[in-house]
Amino acid sequence: MSFDTMYEPFFTPPPGAPNVPLSTEDLDELEGILDDLRSRMDETPQWEFCEGFMAALLCARTPVGPSDYLPVLLGLPLAGEVGEDQGSFKDQAQMQRFGELWCRRWADIQTRLQAEVSVLDDDRCYHPEMLDQRGDLLALPQEEWDGYTLEELPAFGQVWALGFMFAVESWLDDWAPPKDKKQAALINRSLATIVALTEDDLEPPALPSLGETPPSVSQLRAELVASSIWAVYDLYETHRELGPRVATVYAKALPGRNEACHCGSGLKFKKCCGR
Repeated sequence: MSFDTMYEPFFTPPPGAPNVPLSTEDLDELEGILDDLRSRMDETPQWEFCEGFMAALLCARTPVGPSDYLPVLLGLPLAGEVGEDQGSFKDQAQMQRFGELWCRRWADIQTRLQAEVSVLDDDRCYHPEMLDQRGDLLALPQEEWDGYTLEELPAFGQVWALGFMFAVESWLDDWAPPKDKKQAALINRSLATIVALTEDDLEPPALPSLGETPPSVSQLRAELVASSIWAVYDLYETHRELGPRVATVYAKALPGRNEACHCGSGLKFKKCCGR
């Protein structure tokens, strides 16, 4: 069922709302809603991709509203449009629930990016919701792999990074480097780190990503994930310092003093609007 709506009331965190991080059950519920959306639009991404996309929106110089980013991320109808071939929430209640969970994660990430942290094991630090699909497969007996191979599954952090860069590329002009060389170099270096995370992990696995699972992540990959988290902090802080990008305003060329006035009066400019 598609419907005509504006998304802002459902996807804008209310001011002053308490920061309530998502639980494992909440994340499972988000994935369930995305699975349902996928039944109407098979390109609906998984939550890890959405999380990377959200992080990039928070790091952007210029705010992007829900009515602009939801059609890009989830293929939802644009505000004022209804289309049978477009993905949509099945009803307003489902959209409202997804929006509640989305806003809670948005507020949680924002709070963590604003915190003064110096080490990744700080409880206040931002840690992306990244799945280790290769580790999950390795934890199963090989006869239960159901035809999957490790190479077919994304590397740790890869889907998150793809979501982040998808948002960057969707509003590429806003991510253009500033004139300040030091700030521009930091932004370029941070984006290059996240771009590197979009690539596969081809090094030998050396350690588990989470918990007591078989080694599934290379040492280089683990270091790249850590560097990507710091890159998010650098992008967030630098773009807050720069502020929203201001469009260049070009002055309209005026006629010469002895030329016909541009207002159409038939008089010379110096005797009309140029007085």
